[in-house]
Amino acid sequence: MKQFKLLFFALFVPAVLFAQPDSLKQKQQLDSLIKNTKSYPVIPFHDTLFKLYNRQGSFTPRERAEIISQRIAKLGNDISFNPDSLIVSSSDESVDILYKDYIILSVSNKDAAFQNTTKEKLAAAERAIINKAIIKYQDETSWETWIKEGLSALLVIVLVIVFIYIANRLFKWILSKINKLFNKGIKLSNYELLNAEQQFLVVNFVLKAAKWFIILLLIYLALPVLFGIFPFTRDISDTLLGYITSPLKRIGLAIWDYVPNLITIIVLVFIFHYILRFMHYIKSEIAKGNLVIPGFYPDWARPTYQILRVLILAFMFIVIFPYLPGSESPIFKGVSVFVGVLFTFGSAGALSNVVSGLVMTYMRSFKLGDRVKLGEVTGDIIEKNLLVTRIRTIHNEIISIPNSTVLSSHTINYSSDAQEKGLIVHTEVTIGYDAPWRQVHQLLIDAALETELVEKEPMPYVYQTSLDDYYVTYRIHAHTKAPNRQSVIYSHLHANIQDHFNKAGVEIMSPHYKSLRDGNATTIPADYLPKDYQAPAFNTAERKK
Repeated sequence: MKQFKLLFFALFVPAVLFAQPDSLKQKQQLDSLIKNTKSYPVIPFHDTLFKLYNRQGSFTPRERAEIISQRIAKLGNDISFNPDSLIVSSSDESVDILYKDYIILSVSNKDAAFQNTTKEKLAAAERAIINKAIIKYQDETSWETWIKEGLSALLVIVLVIVFIYIANRLFKWILSKINKLFNKGIKLSNYELLNAEQQFLVVNFVLKAAKWFIILLLIYLALPVLFGIFPFTRDISDTLLGYITSPLKRIGLAIWDYVPNLITIIVLVFIFHYILRFMHYIKSEIAKGNLVIPGFYPDWARPTYQILRVLILAFMFIVIFPYLPGSESPIFKGVSVFVGVLFTFGSAGALSNVVSGLVMTYMRSFKLGDRVKLGEVTGDIIEKNLLVTRIRTIHNEIISIPNSTVLSSHTINYSSDAQEKGLIVHTEVTIGYDAPWRQVHQLLIDAALETELVEKEPMPYVYQTSLDDYYVTYRIHAHTKAPNRQSVIYSHLHANIQDHFNKAGVEIMSPHYKSLRDGNATTIPADYLPKDYQAPAFNTAERKK
């Protein structure tokens, strides 16, 4: 394959050069051939002058590059070197660059073809490059240059010492100033996290670490400058610093290569941060009632914001994930999947309660402070979160009910319309047929009106719910705007009913009433009876035959 390439160069490249084709296709083929051919640099003075692509005679491109580098280096060490003595001489096969009849290198048609020029122009250009490199090298290695370089090195050392001295003095001054500020400790609530002495020790440690970091950084920056002043110590500088800087370089290069991704992450976080801030502002306006969206209730603002916040953060993580370091690592992917599986199986019950809590929020079954009945439990809502709903009963018991249980059972809310329409409190009483029903109605209404926390408007009203064998069932209805005080209201209402009926002389014979009264005393308490009250006698009648 290698011999085929050389034959192709020998036949095709010169033809391309001299024919100067206009065909774009041939030019693209030449460019591709040059790109796929390995080159060897000519490096006489630690710097690449030009590159060689093809062999010449029995010399390979690599051997040619090494020999030419040695010849140019030899000229650089010749103190009698005269740039005008480096001439270009043409022949049929090549153009030679000579120095005092000594061939430095030969440029052939194949060399020129790789540079897309003629061999005469290429030889002239390489002659100028060689002259410039030799003059530069001799200037760098002259006695005058050495003296300048020595003085420059001494200046670098003095500057480093001065900067280190300034750094020491500066950090001592900062430490003395900060020490005066520590007159009290740092507290979190009632816990003292750090006292004044501990604060000083922490700050002292941080300042010392920063000081030594700056000193080492100064030395690190000075070493390349110091050793780079002298051409003959540049390799030593690279070798000595390589043992220390190679790991740091790898880390630094990794960080530097990651900077575009880091900037991308910062920009994405910045964008999502302000999206969340805008949503938080909208949530606050809706919750305050300043922004009204038809069909969207103010108490939906906070949970909706939390849901959207989680979704946006999840979306942000999905977007950022490819830019995280190691995101393509199989270990990173495996750990992510493992954590996801643990979270899924370990939080099945919790997720059920979370979903139920969200559903209940949008159902608007109740809110904090409402008097409700959840299943068999009655009390006031004191807390509702994503997992449980907590109720305080009338006996001051705190009952925690999982949201999934709440969602699966029926809910009675006594408070939802109490402030606008009023909650109807009602109770039943059975009175015998001997009592006029209009009087009973009025007594029940009067008892309700005198009950604390019962509204005067709308007026209480009475239903006769049934006509039983021995009595009539009456139900009193009254409105209240204090649903959380139902127990007190019912207690006072029952007491008032007894008082009014007793004062009116109407007996409450619930649940059974018999019309047989002969010889039996009334059931009304003695306090409500006249002092001369006596139990009625048995009624008898004679029937004459």
